[in-house]
Amino acid sequence: MVAMATAFTVAVASSREAGIELSSRFYSFSSSLPVPRKCRLWRQNETISSLSPYIHHKPLQRTGVPTLCLPASAPILTPLSDLYDFICSGPLLSKAGLDPNAVKDSLDEWLELGLRLSRNLGFNELFLTPEEKIRVYHYYIPVFMWCKQQLAHHQAQFKEGEDVPALVMGITAPQGCGKSTLVYSLDYLFNSLGSRAVSVSIDDFYLTGQDQEKLAAENPGNSLLELRGNAGSHDLKLGMQTLEALRHLSSPGRKAKVPRYDKSARSGRGDRADPSLWPEIEGPLKILLFEGWMLGFVPVAASAYQAIDPQLEKVNRNLAAYHDAWDKYVDSWIVIKVSNLEAIYKWRLQAEIGMRMTGRPGMTDEEVKDFVSRYMPAYKAYLPGLYASGPTDALPGRTLQLDIDDNRNPIG
Repeated sequence: MVAMATAFTVAVASSREAGIELSSRFYSFSSSLPVPRKCRLWRQNETISSLSPYIHHKPLQRTGVPTLCLPASAPILTPLSDLYDFICSGPLLSKAGLDPNAVKDSLDEWLELGLRLSRNLGFNELFLTPEEKIRVYHYYIPVFMWCKQQLAHHQAQFKEGEDVPALVMGITAPQGCGKSTLVYSLDYLFNSLGSRAVSVSIDDFYLTGQDQEKLAAENPGNSLLELRGNAGSHDLKLGMQTLEALRHLSSPGRKAKVPRYDKSARSGRGDRADPSLWPEIEGPLKILLFEGWMLGFVPVAASAYQAIDPQLEKVNRNLAAYHDAWDKYVDSWIVIKVSNLEAIYKWRLQAEIGMRMTGRPGMTDEEVKDFVSRYMPAYKAYLPGLYASGPTDALPGRTLQLDIDDNRNPIG
């Protein structure tokens, strides 16, 4: 460990080249503590997350690049000008309704969000890897900024004194593509900044294990309805009741319980968790993050699904009820587009391996392959329409559609 003899100094200077004018301010404290321990104390005191007081929009008499000054033997941080350029090069910036000027005007906010989120995700917030940097500054924060705009637009539709229902943000994406981490990040950022948010998944509304067995028995030979997943394997009424209750947690004291589903139960076949384990949410709630692999799917013509898998006939018929049950509640949409559906096998396997490594029962590799294959017909039948036209009832300006690669990184 590297010891600091006298002081740890944060220096912020200006970068005219990036179009940002920052005055030089210094924060220092004496210490002989080893760097790792001191950095832990620094994180606990939220000093890193409070860089904005040291950033001011005044010109310097000298030029230079913003940097975090560490002991000579410590790694060098990326200058703020480089970070600014990196943010502006992100593939989602324009889709999120942002431009370089908007980033420049809110750079201190980007810094604070990045530092908070990096720490919360378990990254070293001072030394992000290239992969982590992409996830934070090209993906999660731009999407969060777009969601903030959607929340402001939603709240502006109500008069002062009126009850404002929570904004329902629908996030639809194939399984394993990273939507749960995105939702977790959005949930964390909204809550950490004082806007109460809660997330719920369509998985939480799966039928009980017993009812799933009944569904399979009623559709003998149909592998798409043998296990949980496809349209028909959800409790639509439970979903409606939950969404309705959460939307109207507009005042302090109002409460609602959120169902939870245990995917590790019954040797990975899953079952609904006992109601005593369901979390209770108290208002006021500002945003409800509603995610699922088949949100926004709509029935297709018989000729379309028969060409893919005749077993989709019952699934296609079941799907008609989902719009009125769930999709109608969604105010704004995030659609994550996957071009290579074969990557879903790899992603799902990684998730199951992670469960097994933590001691929770999960599916074997062969079971994962069989499980994912039961979703593939629906992906092939319904994703083309969703990607081409977006969710059926989405209003103009209320959908963010983005593409990701096989590594789950945004590409456009």
